[in-house]
Amino acid sequence: MKLTNAKLLLALLATVLPLSTATAQALKIPEVSRDKVICFALYTVQNNILKMTAQLYPLKQDEDRKVRLEVKEDGKWKQVAEAPIIAKGWTAPFRVENWDSTRNIEYRLAHGRNAYYTGRIRRDPVDKDTIVVAAFTGNSIYPGHGGDISKADIVANIKKLKPDLLFFSGDQVYDHHKHYAYWLKFGRDFGDIIRNIPTVTIPDDHDVGQGNLWGAGGRVSHTRAGHDGGYAAPVEYVKEVERAQTSHLPDPYDPTPVKRGIGVYYTSLTVGRVSFAIIEDRKFKSGPQGLVPQQGPRPDHITNADYDPKSVDVPGAKLLGERQLKFLRAWAADWHDCDMKSVLSQTVFCGGAHLHGRRGNRLFADLDSNGWPQTGRNKALREIRKGFAFMIAGDQHLGTIIHHGIDNWNDAGYSLCVPSIANLYLRWWVPLEPGKNREPGMPEYTGEFLDGFGNKITMLAVANPTPEENHDKLTTRAAGFGVVRFNKKTREITVECWPRKIDIADPGTKQYSGWPRTIKQQDNYGREAVAYLPTIEVSGMTNPVVQVIDESTDEILYTLRINGSSYRPKVFKKGRYTVNVGEQGTSRMKTLSGVKSLTPDKKRRLTVRF
Repeated sequence: MKLTNAKLLLALLATVLPLSTATAQALKIPEVSRDKVICFALYTVQNNILKMTAQLYPLKQDEDRKVRLEVKEDGKWKQVAEAPIIAKGWTAPFRVENWDSTRNIEYRLAHGRNAYYTGRIRRDPVDKDTIVVAAFTGNSIYPGHGGDISKADIVANIKKLKPDLLFFSGDQVYDHHKHYAYWLKFGRDFGDIIRNIPTVTIPDDHDVGQGNLWGAGGRVSHTRAGHDGGYAAPVEYVKEVERAQTSHLPDPYDPTPVKRGIGVYYTSLTVGRVSFAIIEDRKFKSGPQGLVPQQGPRPDHITNADYDPKSVDVPGAKLLGERQLKFLRAWAADWHDCDMKSVLSQTVFCGGAHLHGRRGNRLFADLDSNGWPQTGRNKALREIRKGFAFMIAGDQHLGTIIHHGIDNWNDAGYSLCVPSIANLYLRWWVPLEPGKNREPGMPEYTGEFLDGFGNKITMLAVANPTPEENHDKLTTRAAGFGVVRFNKKTREITVECWPRKIDIADPGTKQYSGWPRTIKQQDNYGREAVAYLPTIEVSGMTNPVVQVIDESTDEILYTLRINGSSYRPKVFKKGRYTVNVGEQGTSRMKTLSGVKSLTPDKKRRLTVRF
C-alpha cells in the first residue's frame, strides 16, 4: 500500500488501528457448533506426498487436540493419518507419503466424535492437454473498497472454470493484528473451491502485519511500514501466519530457517506436467532505508524526476538471495516430470504502475516492486528464462501483461500480474510518453518502455481503473482475477483477465481490454540467437529433454522439453557446446560433446537414436 498525503494516510492508519464496527463484527470469530469446528483445508500433492493443513476454529479446553484424515474405500471411511493440532493458530498439518495421485480420492477430516469436513483430492491430470490456473491477489476487508462484498461471484465462476490449480499470491489477510480471525473468514469465503482443488497460498506484506515487506533474511523491523528491512510483528506471529498459509505446500527446497528461526517455504509443485516454482520474493530482499539515497517522502518512494536509476542499484542490495537463485537454477534444469514451467511469486519483476492511490500521485520508482534492486532482478530473470518459464504474480493491484527484458527488450520471459480481488488502493499505468514499437492498433500506453529503475519492459495489456473514479466497488476499481491456460500439446500459454460481477460461462462476457493473449512457450526466452547448433533429430523418442551447456564456462544455457522429435538449439556466441538429449534421471539420456556452433545461414543435422 502506497500513501503520500494526509487523506491517504488515514487509509493506511485504518490498516493498523481498530476497524470500523461493521468490519470488526465481520472479523469476529464466530461461535460454531462443535460439529463445525473444522473451518477449511488446503492441500497439494507432489512426488506422491500429500500435504494438507486442516484449519480449525478455537477449541475448548477439554476437546481433543488431534485431527484424523480419512479416505473412502469401497464405500467406507478408513483412517490414513492423524495430526496434532497446533494451538497457536489452530492448525493441523498432515504429511502423507505413498499417496496415489492417479485417482480421485474422497477425503474427510474428523475431529472428536462428530466434526467432519469433506472434500476430494484430485488425481494428477497428466493426460489433460491444457492445465488451467486461476490466480488471485489483494483480498481487501475494508467497506467501500469491496471488502464487505460477498466473494460468491468468484466462487461461482471458479466452479464453472474448473481449474487444475488455485494460486493466491498474497494479501489474503489485510488486518495487521488479527491474522487468525481473518484467515478463518478467507476460508469461509473460498473454502468451497479450496477443498477440492490443489491450492497455493503465499503470504505477502499485509498477511504478516506490515504495509510493505522487505524481509532482509528475517531480521527485526522497527516499523510496520517495513522499509528498514525485516519483520515488525513478533516471531511467533510470523510463524503462525506462514504455518497457516504454507504448511500444505510441498517440502521446501532447502528448509534451513532464516534469522530468528523464521521458516522458509520456497519449493516447486507439478500439476498435470506443468511445474511451478513457488518463490519468496520478499523474505530475503533488502530494505531500502539507509541503503539507498532517499529521494521522496518515504525511503521506498522516489518522486524526484531527475534521479539517476543507477544510484539505487547499490552493492549489497538483495532481491531473491543466493539460496533462491540456486533453487531456480536447479529447477529450470530439471524437466523429469514436466512439459512446461511457470514461476509463482508475490509481485512482478519490474515497476508496473506510475500513479499510486490517486491520479495526481506519480511515483518515478517504487522500491517495493521487484524492479529493485536491478542487479537482483536481472539475476532472477536470467535463471527463470533458462526454463522458458511464464511468471504469475499479484500485489500491484493492477492487471498487466509484461514482456521483460534484461540486456535488450523482450529477451526474458512474460508475466501476468493479476488484479486485486477487492481493490482498496488504486494504481494506474500512465506513461508520460507513448511506448515504442507498439503492435498495430494498440494503445499508446503499450509498447517498449524503461520502468522507473531503467529496466527494459514491454507493456502488452493493462487493466487501468476507469477515469471517472466513481468508486463502484467492483467495476471501476478494476478488481478481478486472472486465468492462465498451459496447452501442453501446442506449447502455448493463454492469459486471461476477468472483472468481477460477471458470468465467465456467458459467451458475451468480456475480459479486460487487451485480454486474452496467447504466448508461445519458447518466447519466454526471447534472447536473440548469435549462432545455432546443428538440428537435433531424435529417433525412438518423442518430446525429449534438450539441455545446452557452454563448454567454455560449463554454464547450462537452458533446458527444454521439446515438442516433437526435432529441435535446432540457439546459442548466444560462437563456440563449442555440450548437448544432453533424452529423459533425465534415466539410462535414456545421451550426451553430445564438442558440438560446434554454426552461423544462422548454415544448417546441419545430428541424429540421436534411442
